[in-house]
Amino acid sequence: KGEGHVEGEKVENPDTGLYYDEYLRQVIDVLETDKHFREKLQTADIEEIKSGKLSRELDLVSHHVRTRLDELKRQEVARLRMLIKAKMDSVQDTGIDHQALLKQFEHLNHQNPDTFEPKDLDMLIKAVSASY
Repeated sequence: KGEGHVEGEKVENPDTGLYYDEYLRQVIDVLETDKHFREKLQTADIEEIKSGKLSRELDLVSHHVRTRLDELKRQEVARLRMLIKAKMDSVQDTGIDHQALLKQFEHLNHQNPDTFEPKDLDMLIKAVSASY
């Protein structure tokens, strides 16, 4: 209270407790590097965010931001696959359906593991909203 933060200074956010917390933080950090998206995010109300209206703004972010988001998504998909493999190894059941396991991860579109699309942002927002 009474203490402002310096522009550009990182504000430490508390852990959300979500198993994809790190991914969520990285996506937000990358999106905030785009001036247009950051302005939209700052002026959007909670209903605009939850409804998916903000997700459509993803089409307007810079190529560099989209490339970085694609990279983050590929890393997250690789992390989830590693978790699934570890789970499979622990149960030693080779009859597990990878796609069925991926469906339980609702914070990203597992059918498109290579690019971060507006649907991914929408799914991430909805997953976070459903957790609270």
